[in-house]
Amino acid sequence: MSIRPALKILASLLAGLLAAPLAALAAADEKLLAAARAAQPAVIESLKAMVAIESGTMDLPGLGKMTDYAESRLKALGLLVERRTPSTGKSDILVARASGSGRRKLMLIAHLDTIYWPGTLATQPIKQEGNKLYGPGIADDKGGVAVILHTLAILKAAGWADYAQLTVLFNADEESGSSGSGEAIATLAEAHDYVLSYEPTAARDPGVLLSAAGVAEMVMTVKGRSSHAGAAPAQGRNALVEAAFQVGQTVDIAKSIPGAQLNWTTLNAGKVRNQIPEQAVAGGDVRLTADGAGDKLLAALQAQAAASKRVPETTVEFNLAVGRPAFVGGERTLALAKRAQAIYAELGGKPLSIHPASGGGTDAGFANRSGKAVVLESLGLPGWGYHAKDEYIDTDTIVPRLYLSSRLLMDLGRD
Repeated sequence: MSIRPALKILASLLAGLLAAPLAALAAADEKLLAAARAAQPAVIESLKAMVAIESGTMDLPGLGKMTDYAESRLKALGLLVERRTPSTGKSDILVARASGSGRRKLMLIAHLDTIYWPGTLATQPIKQEGNKLYGPGIADDKGGVAVILHTLAILKAAGWADYAQLTVLFNADEESGSSGSGEAIATLAEAHDYVLSYEPTAARDPGVLLSAAGVAEMVMTVKGRSSHAGAAPAQGRNALVEAAFQVGQTVDIAKSIPGAQLNWTTLNAGKVRNQIPEQAVAGGDVRLTADGAGDKLLAALQAQAAASKRVPETTVEFNLAVGRPAFVGGERTLALAKRAQAIYAELGGKPLSIHPASGGGTDAGFANRSGKAVVLESLGLPGWGYHAKDEYIDTDTIVPRLYLSSRLLMDLGRD
């Protein structure tokens, strides 16, 4: 099924869900709830420990430390852990397994990397203000890692083994497109019945997610001619000026293409101050939610550059590299979201929202690629500020999220 019709079906189903009367609330599992409450201080300590390990997606030493930490935690839970080196040669993948006595194969995924450069902790330290716990990457996605680790600890203490296969996958290149781990996620997910992904959700409206955009990179390369910037600037053809002009005239071009979003984010040109640059390269973040939208965006950019230039005798080329596929859940995903919503309602607090779509990319796209497993996204901790300054999680949501994660796994195991 193409992306756009699937989204329409999801919207229709969700509208029906919201219009339907609420069923009688089931009673909470008091033992499980007590275990979640008892685990909250340990979750906070785990979050602080992980955030203290700076693991930006570009920081290989930091990623190694973070992977070591996660590996030790998984082994302590009694899982058999395999450490894989991906084809890119960077950012090891952790695959942890356990066999149980049930029928279903369950998979949990989260990522260890963040978008923050080494040294960010110096200016954005770990701190707590009321119910907000701050730290770089604490929500995206170390909160998700923490929920998985402590969910499994709660279930282990309860003696839960109602599954045929339990698999946990932690990758460390999600923020850079999962180029080394995407195939592993897709292949493993195909062999499971359910995949739960633990990306964060917004603190202002905690929920689970039914679909997310595909992610691609647009690269614009401008070639001109170098010359002395002081003595003979007119003899050059300034690639930087042309690139800046093209960025300016195409900044809103995606608004006319349904299902496409483009934001120019990088521009590099020149090596020295006193030389007219002969080449400039601009990079753009692209999000896609409709079939063919990427090809239409590329064609529109090429046509605009051909129609209008600022610097004569320069060449402008565009290249679109599609990375993470879109995640579009179907009726089975919605049914799973409704099960999660019913479980959350057992706590009697704020209802769990079901969000139809997000512009953010997620590895649920890889997990959902074959269509065999039922995939649900955003089971991590609610927070805000991810990919920005002062990222935080809401500590008041730790207990409800642990309860939801644990009860949902138990429910799926009984299915």
